[in-house]
Amino acid sequence: QVQLVESGGGLVQAGGSLRLSCSASGSIDSNDGMAWYRQAPGRQRELVAEINSGGTTNYAHSVKGRFTISRDNAKNTVYLQMNSLKPEDTAVYYCVAVMPYRNYWGQGTQVTVSS
Repeated sequence: QVQLVESGGGLVQAGGSLRLSCSASGSIDSNDGMAWYRQAPGRQRELVAEINSGGTTNYAHSVKGRFTISRDNAKNTVYLQMNSLKPEDTAVYYCVAVMPYRNYWGQGTQVTVSS
């Protein structure tokens, strides 16, 4: 079992920044991939960013150049630094542990960007 706890969401004005954190515990280690997804009201859940065990990252086109995913393996924590936020970034953001046989999801944290 893996437990994921997100934090750092909130309300911010357009152009502002937020940093999301995801603390992982349980049967997870640095060999596992991690990702952030988001879901806006009325829309499908979408991949925002992912990072593999080697540190290689991948981003959705809509956030490339504005968001940065990183991980601290010693703390079993993954981060999502979000800069130049836009109202369309408003969504619930989920941390995901990408493991060989299944993915684990956190409970989500709300990010609201006002115009």
